[in-house]
Amino acid sequence: MVLEIAGQNIETNAQGYLCDLNAWSESYTEIIAAKDGLELYNDHWELILYFREYFSENQSAPTMHKVVRELGKKNVHFHDQKAYEKHIYSLFPKDPIHEICKLAGLPMPQPDD
Repeated sequence: MVLEIAGQNIETNAQGYLCDLNAWSESYTEIIAAKDGLELYNDHWELILYFREYFSENQSAPTMHKVVRELGKKNVHFHDQKAYEKHIYSLFPKDPIHEICKLAGLPMPQPDD
């Protein structure tokens, strides 16, 4: 599928993931989120940008366990990691890791072992 974003044609695969990871932009994220019925707020962007940074450093997406352990500790609004995980699922109800990877312009994540 080809999307026109800011005057450029951006190619995605059938699932909506970018074919060229360097083509990512915040505009791409906003368009994909709208197509998926998501309205993005600060908490969404925190996760999207965390995934981009993590991928840049590790060449793989973080697992849900990793996200909850790292970001859950830093987030003062949640009393425990399980509450933070529930919050992530409230932001991305279908499949948080896959949805965040798609919005962050990253490859489709591998299944957890």
